[in-house]
Amino acid sequence: MARPKMLKLPEVLEEIEMSRAAFYRMRARGRAPKLIKLPNGQLRCRRTDLDAWWSSIEDAAA
Repeated sequence: MARPKMLKLPEVLEEIEMSRAAFYRMRARGRAPKLIKLPNGQLRCRRTDLDAWWSSIEDAAA
């Protein structure tokens, strides 16, 4: 079984076209995609989590 695609935070920010500061404000409010903190302190986002987040944003806008 293949491991899920993990995106680095800069990749996520580029895809959603958002600054790091705006992303962290959104994250503090609990409205950002789910992130995983690795043992080395880096953040990653599963592709499936980002896609689910996009869907929830689209549903809320409809």
